[in-house]
Amino acid sequence: MIRAIGLLIEIVLLSALILAARCANYQDVFVAGNVYFSDADCYARMTRVRMCEKKPGLIVRHHDFENFPQGTTPHTTAPFDYLILALAVALKPFTVHAIDLAGALISPLLALFGGWFLWWWSRRMKFRYRWAALILYAISPVLVKGTELGRPDHQSLLTLLVTVAICAEWTLQFERSTKWGIVSGTAWSFALWVSLYEPLILLFLVVFLRAVQDRQLLFGKQRRAGWILFAVIVALAFAIERRIPSLSIFHSGELFENWARTIGELAHVWPANPIWLRWGGYLLLLTPLLIWFGVRKREVGAPGGRTAPIFVLALLVTTYLLTIWQARWAYFFFLIFAIALPALLEPINSRAAVWIAFTLSIFPILRDWDTRLWPDEAEYTHRIEQRNESVQSRDLAIDLQSSETRPFLAPWWLSPAIAYWSGQPGVAGSSHESLSGIADSVRFFLAEDWRTAREILEHHRVAWVIVYDSERVAQNSSAILGLAVPRDAVCVVLDRTPAQAPRFLVFSAQNGAGKLYRTVER
Repeated sequence: MIRAIGLLIEIVLLSALILAARCANYQDVFVAGNVYFSDADCYARMTRVRMCEKKPGLIVRHHDFENFPQGTTPHTTAPFDYLILALAVALKPFTVHAIDLAGALISPLLALFGGWFLWWWSRRMKFRYRWAALILYAISPVLVKGTELGRPDHQSLLTLLVTVAICAEWTLQFERSTKWGIVSGTAWSFALWVSLYEPLILLFLVVFLRAVQDRQLLFGKQRRAGWILFAVIVALAFAIERRIPSLSIFHSGELFENWARTIGELAHVWPANPIWLRWGGYLLLLTPLLIWFGVRKREVGAPGGRTAPIFVLALLVTTYLLTIWQARWAYFFFLIFAIALPALLEPINSRAAVWIAFTLSIFPILRDWDTRLWPDEAEYTHRIEQRNESVQSRDLAIDLQSSETRPFLAPWWLSPAIAYWSGQPGVAGSSHESLSGIADSVRFFLAEDWRTAREILEHHRVAWVIVYDSERVAQNSSAILGLAVPRDAVCVVLDRTPAQAPRFLVFSAQNGAGKLYRTVER
């Protein structure tokens, strides 16, 4: 009985820590009775969910709501769409905004399930320092970012699936179990269905190292059922999706490279950047030493497999190097770091020393949380302005609602949200697949003559133009095109002097977020 109470207390504390960290931004998500998502891509995802709600069973293979009129062939797939939709169905008896609420809650819930699994697995593995992994998983700012409230992004589902897959592979190294083989095959196959990028690279590395280390770990009897299930799920994914997702993220070109520089997840994170410590704490600096010490002290066949397998260390090093290249890999690096941390600390016999060191090591993480939870006056004012801007942008978008298709042109990072709120397609989008629409939108805003601007509007059959803060639009457009901002750029004229707009653009409305123009034929 006492033991059961102790386990219940552990689960409650862990759950509270995971949810508190991921829901700390609730004031930015729930504003004036509506739900606002944290990233532009989230609105594109939620538009897909709405499409699936209207046509149950629909597999969204083409986006008509961005890069209009050509649309895009997205890299996003069906599992996450229907996971959100399933949650929305469960929430319908409790709210009239079930779709929005499901989108807001899905990622924290997936993080919670991942935390429960990691708690169970680390306890099963009998790690002495398993709470170091659980605490880091719960509070690491980068892991929180990937699964926070109001961020319905497939990274949250990938985090859960990769957690299960890596833990299953770890267990299989020391337990030749058919059940764990099935768990591994299922987790990897669904991860590949969700995304053919990060999971594909991680799985390739695991398979390669398994083949070099011990082929029985790949082709042994305990793996057969798992590989069969893996093949069935992957085949099912291709049969349902009927397309191979674009890997254009690897493409080069000046336009793509300029656009990529404006995307935080595609930025380089150099080793000297202090953000590493805010994400993972000071123990990150000692990781090479811990790995070396663990290899020196490695006990072959250690109880419960508590020493970190070679493939985990290889994944850790590889994802670190990939994070230097693209910040989006930080989700996976710090996930693997958290999973591996108890094993890295295992050779240290003094529990007191480990927990003192761990407590001191998370000071940078706690400082980061201090600035988030108790921002200074400037940051607090900025957040209030962003909330007000979100509400006002929504009000402008509602004016676009119509039973007819009336496309709009807006700054590319605002386009997915406006498309979601208005139900109208946009010229631009926020994904690399809609780069041609992004390029035309920035060319419109930087155009010096109205003839060029009008040709772009006619080419995309634009009915509405939404003008945002000209300074930010001009700066971003200039960075993407690699051009200087003209003195009389369209975005500047339409924002600051609406009376000088040409006759084919009729000023219709404005608020603190921007101005709305209607196009007319003259």
